[in-house]
Amino acid sequence: MVPDKYNLIGKTALITGAAGLLGREHAAALLESGATVVLTDISKTALNAACLELSKNFGQDKVLTVLMDVSKLTEIRSCAKSLCSAGVRIDVLVNNAAVDPKVMSGDSSIENSRLETFSLKQWDQELAVGLTGAFLCSQVFGTLMAKDELGGVILNVASDLSVFSPDQRLYRNEDLPDDLQSVKPVTYSVIKTGLIGLTRYLATYWADKGVRCNALSPGGVFNGQSDDFTHRLSSLVPLGRMADRDEYRSAMQFLCSDASAYMNGQNLVIDGGRSIW
Repeated sequence: MVPDKYNLIGKTALITGAAGLLGREHAAALLESGATVVLTDISKTALNAACLELSKNFGQDKVLTVLMDVSKLTEIRSCAKSLCSAGVRIDVLVNNAAVDPKVMSGDSSIENSRLETFSLKQWDQELAVGLTGAFLCSQVFGTLMAKDELGGVILNVASDLSVFSPDQRLYRNEDLPDDLQSVKPVTYSVIKTGLIGLTRYLATYWADKGVRCNALSPGGVFNGQSDDFTHRLSSLVPLGRMADRDEYRSAMQFLCSDASAYMNGQNLVIDGGRSIW
């Protein structure tokens, strides 16, 4: 039995980047609370796989899929129009889509990460998805939430890197000189920090219409990384480990339901304590 304030029965949540590792977990969390979930992503194959996995556990009627590129306003508007035509109102928007560059020690593609040679094309592409995409989706679906004055929730998925800088030592390869080390790129920090600014703006913009906006900032999630990387990152976390992929489900349920009804414009950092050490 889901506690009343966490109950999302009768609500519909749309999740961007839903076919990814955490996207599926976010969907499962909201399905557990009774919501119908609209999964959106740019990969039909990945979407179908996510839909199949979630439908087995929660039922086919609770999971919808829409191919949508968050960097393209026409596709977002088309998605909103088709959902409205089908009588589907989006009560919860989870801006989760991102380009998350995986940095591996000794990666030979240093020209794709180091600030000195970081390309404008890559900068534009990653901001278009991670930050502009969140703005565009909020603009379209937030406007609809506010228009009928039934309100809703916008949740921006940021990162612990929204509150501190990447520790590039995590990716260091001792066999390489400094100028050949791969790094977490500048875009990731800029996007995740920018999402916090967007969260605060949206939190006040439609507050009188019942639309709340908060952010969730997860820490590192274990997903088969090397023992060396896992040890390095875990040593920076007071709890001494990375997060399991399902450890953000309860936070997602809290932030998207009436359990957090008086929370607005905040950034919930869940990183095992890394940001306070």
